[in-house]
Amino acid sequence: MKTAVKNSKIDITHKPIGQFEETRFEKIHNVIFEDSNEASIVVAHEIAALIKKRQGQKRNCVLGLATGSSPIRVYEELVRMHKEEGLSFKNVITFNLDEYLPMEPNNIQSYFYFMHEHLFNHVDIPEKNIHIPDGTVSNEETTAYCLSYDRKIKEHGGLDFQLLGIGRTGHVGFNEPGSHFNSGTRVITLDHITRVDAAPSFLGIANVPRKAITMGIATVRKAKRIVLLGWGENKAGIIKKTIEGDISSHVPATYLQEHDNCTFVLDTGAGSQLTRNKTPWLVDACEWNEELKAKAMVWLCETTGKTILSLTDKDYNDNGMADLLALADSYDLNIEMFNKLQHTITGWPGGKPNADDTHRPERAIPAIKRVIIFSPHPDDDVISMGGTFDRLVEQGHDVHIVYQTSGNIAVSDTDARKYAEIAMQINPSDEAKNIIKSIAEKNETRIDAPEVRNLKGKIRRGESYAATRYMGLDDKNVHFLDLPFYETGTIKKKNLSDEDIKIVVNIIKQIKPHQIYAAGDLADPHGTHKVCLDAVFAACEELKSESFMKDCWLWLYRGAWHEWDINEIEMAVPMSPGQVLKKRYAIFCHQSQKDGVMFQGDDSREFWMRAEERNRDTANKYKAMGLSSYAAMEAFVRHKFN
Repeated sequence: MKTAVKNSKIDITHKPIGQFEETRFEKIHNVIFEDSNEASIVVAHEIAALIKKRQGQKRNCVLGLATGSSPIRVYEELVRMHKEEGLSFKNVITFNLDEYLPMEPNNIQSYFYFMHEHLFNHVDIPEKNIHIPDGTVSNEETTAYCLSYDRKIKEHGGLDFQLLGIGRTGHVGFNEPGSHFNSGTRVITLDHITRVDAAPSFLGIANVPRKAITMGIATVRKAKRIVLLGWGENKAGIIKKTIEGDISSHVPATYLQEHDNCTFVLDTGAGSQLTRNKTPWLVDACEWNEELKAKAMVWLCETTGKTILSLTDKDYNDNGMADLLALADSYDLNIEMFNKLQHTITGWPGGKPNADDTHRPERAIPAIKRVIIFSPHPDDDVISMGGTFDRLVEQGHDVHIVYQTSGNIAVSDTDARKYAEIAMQINPSDEAKNIIKSIAEKNETRIDAPEVRNLKGKIRRGESYAATRYMGLDDKNVHFLDLPFYETGTIKKKNLSDEDIKIVVNIIKQIKPHQIYAAGDLADPHGTHKVCLDAVFAACEELKSESFMKDCWLWLYRGAWHEWDINEIEMAVPMSPGQVLKKRYAIFCHQSQKDGVMFQGDDSREFWMRAEERNRDTANKYKAMGLSSYAAMEAFVRHKFN
């Protein structure tokens, strides 16, 4: 599904920053793309151009390479150019940033494995030109080994180009907070947050190594050209600190402010907290459209601690919004915004029958709607919109839950073995016996056998039925797609394929919905939610000529980690205390994801606790704006089809 972006109009060539009003807060050159796909391809083309330039000079091209989710698409495009355009890597010498310690190279979690899987196995680079820190080096040898790694880089003339990602601690490579400006390649103890972020790949934080070998800050800074990739809203905070903050060992990436050829390549999510994007009225004069007005006024309420209707001319003038008052006085602005927010609130997410829907988020007609709730994993439906799900069912709509993936990778071996052993006690079989044996003999270099993945998928399926039945939904309205992109048995997934899209197309054609709900939680642009949403978008695009699609609205919800900003929300569904409890119990039905959930993220609380706080916080924000008080709220944004 991925294709090259031809002739991108966005140039990432380094330019000095701070020369213009819009970048006066910024200390590192950065370029923001609409999406990480286009950005990755542009970066890959810069690398390819450098390789070709060095070939023309009869010289080697020395690349510093990174791992993690951020550079995957860059490597895919380099492989494509090798296979389709003849880009040769015979003159390329690579040095990877880091490796876990201890770590065997054949371990599927090793960076040695990662680099060969994503790049080296698919291009013509000589094996002797590949340098990746050795995760098997002994404690006694590490100092000498690290010194020799830096020495090899120097012997090859230094790094021509260094590709970086950034961790939420501000680390580059594994240079965690506290790393020194002059640090070289060394062994480092990983920060807890870094280990939490790595936990999904290792199927739990307990399996993540505590140490790593990493290039040092000084080693990285000696590169002639540095490009750092930043994708997704979960990186926005640390990106802002790095680009706009002071140089500090607490945020090691800030050391890059003193590099004279460094560019941060970001997507809109990662760049969203930069001052020129988050609060552009503090930077320069604005062209005030409705979206920017709403954003600014919500910010003004939060900054002043006032409700919308109590904002004064002075509040606007004192906070960089004087030019907005030139368009309308504060009274009119306040009333307009208050009404806009008030009209987003509805207890009828499927539309209120026999009512004037002029100022309601949803249409009154048809009174009974066919509804698809797409759930990327087999619990996102109740975690993210369990209250709305409940309302839709109670109000008589024809609701269909569509689980896009099996979610099997999130079931622990302990749970799978428990169910297999129960099956053996009920009805001994070779299949159950083989599953138990496969789990018992599994080691860190293996992925689950197909029969184990099948069992784990059935566990998630059974939990899903328990939750949907509790919510009053008939089993015939529950659908499991098991999209092929997900079924790899590892955290690494396949790219979205035509087969995936066809499956989504077929379920939409079958149900012919008036409403579609889909997960718009894109904090990780390489995650399952993003791929599942892309599948829905692609299916809707393919079906746009169908008559039923002309009456179909697509609403986006968010997950357990994030919520829409108040100014973005187009439908807010209040929840009573009783519905909050009902949602909680529906989440409890997903027992394999409770207590010891495998993909916890940076929040140690269970999903029901996170969801309740998020919903309560949304209600409190509406209250703080001067609107009605509710126990909790779920929020949605309508996606407008082109």
